[in-house]
Amino acid sequence: MTEPDTFRQGTVVKPYERLNAEQIELLDDASMKILEETGIWCYNMRAAELFAANGARVEDEPGAGAPCKRVYFPPAMVRKYIAMAPSKIVLGARDPQNRLLLDAEVPRVYFGSGSETNVWLETELEEFQSTSDPKRKLTAPRYTEKRGDALLLARAARLGEQLEHLDFFIRPVNVQDSDISEDDHDVNKFFACLNNITKHVQAGLTTQNSLNKVLKMAEIVAGGSEELRQNPVVSFITCVFKSPLQMVEDTTDKVFDIVEAGMPLVISSSPQGGSSAPIQEAGMVAQINAEILAGVMLTQLIKPGAPVLYGSVAVRARLDDLHDLYGCPEFNQYNNDTAQMARHYKIPCYSSSGVGNASTPGMQASFEKVFTHLYMGLTGAQYIHYSFGLLERTNTFCPLQALLDNEQVGLVKHCLRPPKVDAESIEEVRKMITKVMKSSHRLFTRHTRKATHAGEISEPYKFGAKEQQDGVIPRAVAELAKVEARPGKHLPAELQAKIRAEVPGIVDRLFTDK
Repeated sequence: MTEPDTFRQGTVVKPYERLNAEQIELLDDASMKILEETGIWCYNMRAAELFAANGARVEDEPGAGAPCKRVYFPPAMVRKYIAMAPSKIVLGARDPQNRLLLDAEVPRVYFGSGSETNVWLETELEEFQSTSDPKRKLTAPRYTEKRGDALLLARAARLGEQLEHLDFFIRPVNVQDSDISEDDHDVNKFFACLNNITKHVQAGLTTQNSLNKVLKMAEIVAGGSEELRQNPVVSFITCVFKSPLQMVEDTTDKVFDIVEAGMPLVISSSPQGGSSAPIQEAGMVAQINAEILAGVMLTQLIKPGAPVLYGSVAVRARLDDLHDLYGCPEFNQYNNDTAQMARHYKIPCYSSSGVGNASTPGMQASFEKVFTHLYMGLTGAQYIHYSFGLLERTNTFCPLQALLDNEQVGLVKHCLRPPKVDAESIEEVRKMITKVMKSSHRLFTRHTRKATHAGEISEPYKFGAKEQQDGVIPRAVAELAKVEARPGKHLPAELQAKIRAEVPGIVDRLFTDK
């Protein structure tokens, strides 16, 4: 793949490295021992045969509830095929300036959306009156849940186009329309996104059989088959492992088809510390690393050099109800470590931030999100999802929260910028100090203009208030209305007509060419 001349610049950070070199070697060794001595439970016979043909020891695994093979991998085999994964990947976009350059050896960070929530949370403002003083009134938010559908997903994509700090779009809302069959789920999902956003689009496949229709649509958008491989406007997520250490049948079949089609994909694993993985940091990281390495190895056995992302979504269990617990120190620690492991293997890293346990926008949501946005940005993971609009873990998408996250991610990106300290800038400010100290006022105010115009100075928090009342939500509601009123950047009418003619199953209400 040719490196693009234009792409989103992202934020190149100086990574915070929690693990030292010795700890990385220990975790790598532990993962290799897991794959060699414990092995994986492989429910996909095609994968098991491919592993066996290339040096793995494969045995029947009776009592697994379905046809299953136990696969043991020699470390030399793992290292040979992991080394074939490319360190540099381009993810394309309708607008060439929105392409992403993921380089495992450059900690350039991008933030995007994620999950596939069933619930859309709408926000309205309502005025309340004091019972003790009727003259006192207060405006407060009232939230309404809606069932996710194709039009709401299209609306989320239109919003994502307008959020300047959202670098890529993973469908955050599930398509649950009663008139869309499972076989047509994927074409509606991808079209709802592609027709409303010019940034990179990524999602999982609901059914394996829909891949060709999705690729046909993407080829029309990109301008042809070869053009799509050079500018992959879509890519795919494959959660190939059910933790602990079980390679599932259906998703593995999708991996074969996606890799053979020459499209980028994420090998994602999401064990829960305390239930499907050890809660201890060392155990969690050793296990998830083993699972991801086995998945990446499979992609390289299918097609050497296949573009693949190391997808780590390590979470911790609440100990009272075993639900996922986000926005906690262990979440950051697990995912910081795996970002370092991905860098160790020179594979671009798909990671997570901005997800928490709060059910509505507010103080808890802000704390949980900034806590992970900032920390995970510091890891240098190249592709950070879940960062916009998620509430109640990964169960709810709220457009108002996405707008608030956009503001927070923007400030985090500004924080993570590399320092501008060099001989030229030092000389410039030294002269400035000398000049100001010769003046009568001795103030630097008029000298801020140049830095402000150059974008070097951050703006105040957009939704802040000067009065003694938190006005964040009302201000954000007003801003969201303005943002959503902007015209959408839809596909040209001729491309929509071509997709309508050649890709069956897309509902009429998603087209905007009428």
